[in-house]
Amino acid sequence: MATYYEILRRPLITEKSSRQSGLNQYSFVVADSVTRTQVKDAIETIYDVEVTRVNIINVPAKRSRRLRSRRMSIRKPAFKKAVVTLAEGQTLPIFEGVQ
Repeated sequence: MATYYEILRRPLITEKSSRQSGLNQYSFVVADSVTRTQVKDAIETIYDVEVTRVNIINVPAKRSRRLRSRRMSIRKPAFKKAVVTLAEGQTLPIFEGVQ
């Protein structure tokens, strides 16, 4: 099994995730082979909070066409995203300045 720090790759900070932080939902890019329970255990251990829900989304690669040859090329690779919902009244310190 991977360590907790290998499961959580990085926090995902976008406009949508900053809106969701008001609802106690936080987004992370996670390793491709993890499950919901592994993400829940990693968040609860690292940040010492109570997790109520974990949603996993496989984000597809962004593709485009080259102008001359019309072949497909990949601009951004695919990744796995986890949206974590915390218990009422709990926050994560890394997202404090984002709200």
